Amino acid sequence: MRVLVAGATGAVGRRLVPRLEAAGHEVVGISRRGPRPVDVLDAGAVRRAVAEAMPDAVVHQLTDLGAADGAANNRIRVEGTRNLVDAALAAGVGRIVAQSISWAYAPGDGPADESVPLDSTEEVPRSRIVAGVRALESAVAELPEAVVLRYGILYGPGTWYAPGGAVAAALAGDPGARFLGSTAADDSVSSLVHVDDAAEAAVRALEWPSGAYNVVDDEPAPGRVWLPVLAAALGVPAPVRSEGRAPWARGAVNARARALGWSPAHPSWRTGFADRGYGPSGQGV
Repeated sequence: MRVLVAGATGAVGRRLVPRLEAAGHEVVGISRRGPRPVDVLDAGAVRRAVAEAMPDAVVHQLTDLGAADGAANNRIRVEGTRNLVDAALAAGVGRIVAQSISWAYAPGDGPADESVPLDSTEEVPRSRIVAGVRALESAVAELPEAVVLRYGILYGPGTWYAPGGAVAAALAGDPGARFLGSTAADDSVSSLVHVDDAAEAAVRALEWPSGAYNVVDDEPAPGRVWLPVLAAALGVPAPVRSEGRAPWARGAVNARARALGWSPAHPSWRTGFADRGYGPSGQGV
């Protein structure tokens, strides 16, 4: 299969491209930087890039997270996705796999499966985040075969949670550390996923039925549990435990993706944080 990867130089894209090639696919990668620079906010440029690539499928891994600017990332979700979908439709592409998030669900007491609706809150800034997710997922659904991967919090190489990254700096007390997330060690529950497991899911999703899939590990956990373990792996101070829980911070379950054969190589963030690359020496803990 000829596959166009939009966002080929991002944290997931860099892990995804060699996996696609190893699976026998012919890959064309586009991004803002790299051998095929394309501004996804330029509709004409995106249309030309997709037309020239003539892909059988598009994999959407586009984000704008470098400056930790939520508005910029939301614009990619809304406008960038719209441009990519329009280009794919114009080129006769029948299949798309797109990156979404697993923490946009409506509030609840337990981890969410894909039957839970997206949050209907009107509270800013969460309402803007969910609106961007809803726009992304609605747009990609216009293709005949559309798979949405609702990733957990991404950790591993190239992410904010990597050694030396923004989260390590924030936990160490750097007031200039910028990332979109929280270091509150409270009862708010998150689901995480290693970037390698996220990339593997994207490869497999080229064969999955249309729909949304949570791509998360097996252990949703509150911040008071997983953040101290991350801090220890990064060699920085653990955050002070705090009280409270965001009602929507409930985590997610991965049963639907597992039923199709995907399983995370890091089934828990505990093993993922202990893997090579974490710890002050860079050799794990």
